[in-house]
Amino acid sequence: MSTIRLGGVGRAVAGMMMLVTGSAFAAPQFNMPYGVTNVSHDIYDLHMMMLWICVAIGVVVYGVMAWSIIRHRKSKGAVPAQFHESTTVEIIWTIIPFLILLGAAIPSSIVLIKTYHTGNPKMVVKITGYQWMWHYSYPDQKIAFYSKLAQSSEDARELGSKVNVFKVPHYLRNVDHPLVLPIHTRVKFLITSKDVIHSWWVPDLGIKKDAIPGYINTDWTNINKPGVYRGQCAELCGRGHAYMPIVVRAVTRAKFKQWVAKEQQKPQQHMLKRTED
Repeated sequence: MSTIRLGGVGRAVAGMMMLVTGSAFAAPQFNMPYGVTNVSHDIYDLHMMMLWICVAIGVVVYGVMAWSIIRHRKSKGAVPAQFHESTTVEIIWTIIPFLILLGAAIPSSIVLIKTYHTGNPKMVVKITGYQWMWHYSYPDQKIAFYSKLAQSSEDARELGSKVNVFKVPHYLRNVDHPLVLPIHTRVKFLITSKDVIHSWWVPDLGIKKDAIPGYINTDWTNINKPGVYRGQCAELCGRGHAYMPIVVRAVTRAKFKQWVAKEQQKPQQHMLKRTED
């Protein structure tokens, strides 16, 4: 039998908070994160550069508009100039935007080249999206497992569970098996899907890549410091879309080797157990 898992009032509130803040019960964040990779730093710096360019343009344009409206208003006897075109003005307002776009295009291209350069990896991880979970495979280490919504969140979101979702750690943002990666290691991702289009998105890593059935997208990361970094599927993929979070645990190389040795002793999950949602 299928289990009905519909949120009550508390779960509806939690869902709205997650839409507004980007994560359940997290403090509101009004800017993109700086992240923990060099690429995420470059993306953030590019974002801030473009933001301040737009702010400067807005200040100049609206400042001139306000000054003109106040200075040359009819009540002060202003008489509009009588002309139809000005070659000088047209050249100026063509050259200035061109220079602004050129100035933005150069650093943008440099960042894009960095993000798309997936060569010379020290490690490869294959990521496969399912409705509604992720499968992670380490080909060189012979490790593979599924990563699903943590049981604490599964239990809390069920109708009639009587669980206070505000007391569930990382509600809807935690998984049973996180992706474990070593720091200071160039990792290449092979991203695909087995059913519909998903999107693997971890803001702190500066990665958002679509997982498309029958196609392999590539991306990469090189994490600078240990920690737990959370993301989620960023492509509406069906009724369970909100229940396929991403958790990446970055550890030192020594701890990663210990984790690999421990995981290699376990029977690897090669068969997917499908459950009714």
